[in-house]
Amino acid sequence: MARFALQQLRAPLRTVTLLLLQSLAACSQESKTDPASDAKPKAAQKQAVPVEIWKEFSGSRAYSEVEKQVAFGPRPAGSQALAEARAHLTSALRANGWTVEPQAFVAQTPHGALQMINLLARFGGPAAAQTTTQKVIVGSHYDTKSFSTISFVGANDGASSTGALLELSRVLALDPALAAQIELVFFDGEEALQQFTETDGLYGSRHYAAQLRDSGRAAQFKFAVVWDMIGDRNLTVTLPLDSPKDLTQGLLSSAEALQRRGAFRIFDRPMLDDHVPLNLIAHIPAIDIIDFEYDAWHTADDTLTQVSADSLQTIGAITLHFLKKSLP
Repeated sequence: MARFALQQLRAPLRTVTLLLLQSLAACSQESKTDPASDAKPKAAQKQAVPVEIWKEFSGSRAYSEVEKQVAFGPRPAGSQALAEARAHLTSALRANGWTVEPQAFVAQTPHGALQMINLLARFGGPAAAQTTTQKVIVGSHYDTKSFSTISFVGANDGASSTGALLELSRVLALDPALAAQIELVFFDGEEALQQFTETDGLYGSRHYAAQLRDSGRAAQFKFAVVWDMIGDRNLTVTLPLDSPKDLTQGLLSSAEALQRRGAFRIFDRPMLDDHVPLNLIAHIPAIDIIDFEYDAWHTADDTLTQVSADSLQTIGAITLHFLKKSLP
């Protein structure tokens, strides 16, 4: 019985062994013929840069950041709420791979001297980010106007462009070569403390532009794009009448390419906004992307109900398309 059992056992063992050898041979043949099984070169393993990077911009993500800004409450220059918003911006930018430089200065205002802080962001960690590779500025003010009679949270006027700029930082990081050519700036003190004059309002952009001029860095920039009030549900971008012709044509061409040309028109007069100091002080051609046909401007009604993720998507995508076509 023992010999018979052993003979009975040997036959299945030979069969199993033969099947295993055949299976190993087949796997070996597959590894030779299946490209997916080959070890890929290191370069191929890196994340591919999106060819149409404007498609990566998320209006929903931008809207989420707008919500976070609004949650801080009114954010006038010098306030604790603005300091908290600034801390969030700094943390989010660093998480997206940007080095943040706080640009502190003392502004002389109708209410006396006031400490303000611009945030300058350049792509790369502290050891990698350079100050000489940037060719384009994209900016937004992150403060809100101060009111004594209403609670002004500036969902569109301040938060919309700020939230979208954070989303832009995330998307640009997908294309490091492009990101290295962009300087992101969050301006403090855009709003006048009383009323806009040559000395009241645009505090952050005036200081930044003067620093660019005095340091000689202004010469490295081809142009600048300023965002302001870009989240209106009924989006109508009113490009200022004195916008640089080349920038206007390039931006409208991108809007046409993305089938959103109808959302843009030329305003019937110039506009006083953060692009003006860049033009006049730093002599950098700058265009202001702003929807000034906004009934809730500087009212308590400027809340999240006025802001649309679709509008943020439109401006983000068109700006990215324009940047990608304008820079190598």
